[in-house]
Amino acid sequence: MAVTGRLGLLALFGALVVGLLVPSDTGILAVGGALLVLVVVDLVLAGSVRPLRFSRSGDTSVRLGEPCEVTLVVANPGRHPVRGQLRDAWPPSAGAADRHAVRVPAGERRALVTALRPTRRGDRTAARVTVRSVGPLGLAARQGSHEVPWTVRVLPPFHSRKHLPSRLARLQQLDGRNAVLIRGQGTEFDSLREYVIGDDVRSIDWRATARAADVMVRTWRPERDRHVVLVLDTGRVSAGRVGDAPRLDAAMDAALLLAALASRAGDRVDLLAYDRRLRAAVQGSSGAALLTSLVNAMAPLEPSLIETDARGMVAEVLRRTRRRALVVLLTGLDAAPLEEGLFPVLSSLTARHELIVASVADPRVAEMLTGREDAEAVYDAASASRTVAERLRVTERLARHGVGVVDAVPEELPPALADRYLALKAAGRL
Repeated sequence: MAVTGRLGLLALFGALVVGLLVPSDTGILAVGGALLVLVVVDLVLAGSVRPLRFSRSGDTSVRLGEPCEVTLVVANPGRHPVRGQLRDAWPPSAGAADRHAVRVPAGERRALVTALRPTRRGDRTAARVTVRSVGPLGLAARQGSHEVPWTVRVLPPFHSRKHLPSRLARLQQLDGRNAVLIRGQGTEFDSLREYVIGDDVRSIDWRATARAADVMVRTWRPERDRHVVLVLDTGRVSAGRVGDAPRLDAAMDAALLLAALASRAGDRVDLLAYDRRLRAAVQGSSGAALLTSLVNAMAPLEPSLIETDARGMVAEVLRRTRRRALVVLLTGLDAAPLEEGLFPVLSSLTARHELIVASVADPRVAEMLTGREDAEAVYDAASASRTVAERLRVTERLARHGVGVVDAVPEELPPALADRYLALKAAGRL
């Protein structure tokens, strides 16, 4: 190729000399003709992009924010080498380093690695591969595009997994593995002991008391094989951004930590995602397969800018969950949507199930409460105070219906929800 390039340059130089020695019009025509010939020759010698064959391999899933790689193999069945530039195009949110220098000799193949670091959840699909094959003189090029399908599913990052070891240690204590007995209303009888102030009188064993000098109570180990239903509200309230992410992402993180903990506790965990219709459902998974099923179901979910049909959501939960369960509804605590949506149908849910409402709070509201620097900061503080008061009123109203509420900022919501679950276990309510 170097020899061909030098010959081409010599020919071009000769044409320029001729153009200087002959009359002007004729010289210009000679130079133009020489250049045209060189361009045509260069184009003919450039490797054709049409017969190129492509295949892919590599990662098919990755957690949000983590790197992954997809390998593109380019095979050249043509008679001329292909050299130039290749663009392996992906959506901007895939974070792909998609431009490559390529050189594939005739009859050979080369592997090109595209590095991705996605910035959004969901399925990221390769767009197309575009190759520009430059001729040996660098004067002309062939270009063409090929569809080479590949999809990388970007999963929720599960940042809260760092809290799992400490909660599992507490769970082991509840299970009695560290010789710690917990009082509760479970069904697995453990032992008898003397009554102390604060014990539930329903746990008194009257027959044992009649035989002993003191009042005796039963102790129980926390129940296993309970049912936990995680309900993600994917409606309008989940679209509000807290920091750099929508509330839905923080709700997913909390749901994943609770699911991992409940699964290790021997409980069955299901997931529903709902707004105006069912967006995702996971049922029947357990063990190591549970988290895989959950993150794959959550990955493509996006908030819908519509009000959630609370009546339809509750009906879906009741239809799918026959036996008593712990229902964890991850939604907002905005007064208006709850007044019009959840509260009218709340009793039908609480009559059959234990209910917890978990909500993502905005840390910016707490910052605004202390603002007194200028008039704008004072107005912001008043608005923040009103928001806090409304959330407290909603929390109190839910509590009067026997609903537990977990309201915390994104970083604190997952461990707070896990602690509430453990508290229910310890109290024998689950």
